[in-house]
Amino acid sequence: MVKIAVLVSGGGTNLQALIDAQAAGAFPNGNIELVLASNAKAYALERARAAGIEAIVVSRKSYEDPADYDQAVVQALQSRGIDLVVLAGFLSILGKAVIDAYPDRILNIHPSLIPSFCGAGFYGLRVHQAALDYGVKVTGATVHLVNEIPDGGKILLQKAVDVLPGDTPETLQRRVMEQAEWKLLPQAVAMLCDQLDGASTGK
Repeated sequence: MVKIAVLVSGGGTNLQALIDAQAAGAFPNGNIELVLASNAKAYALERARAAGIEAIVVSRKSYEDPADYDQAVVQALQSRGIDLVVLAGFLSILGKAVIDAYPDRILNIHPSLIPSFCGAGFYGLRVHQAALDYGVKVTGATVHLVNEIPDGGKILLQKAVDVLPGDTPETLQRRVMEQAEWKLLPQAVAMLCDQLDGASTGK
């Protein structure tokens, strides 16, 4: 059984999609064991506790040196035997120590069709504002593996979402979440759990 940790910074809507998917049996080879938040005010912590999942805070503000923060995250993950890390609205950029500890085992969801509107500084409503400013007719979401380049890892899944006349960043964000993010992320987690479980059991 693949042990999953979900890293969060905010409301946790993508986390909730994963919790709901797990409850529906979407991850037969995996289980969410831990939710780790970068700040204590993240509502995602409440979602985790309501689902009976261990919820902890490793506060980014408590560490002056990003490398020290990365080490604290790795320690928290490894002490619980975590196999797969899922970034679900996690706003701290992870450094080399975390990436080296979990090569090709860190997933991220990004609210655009990479390589559009991605990289450092593109998160949350900024992504959707950029799409509207540019005038694209189609946007979407991407699940990718994490490497040392922000939003630069191998793409696993993508789903397109239409941009509609009169869209605001908020309405577009909601549609991308509902039509793409909440579907793609559980699908990608299930896919990696199957791969990792198969590798460990020699299937």
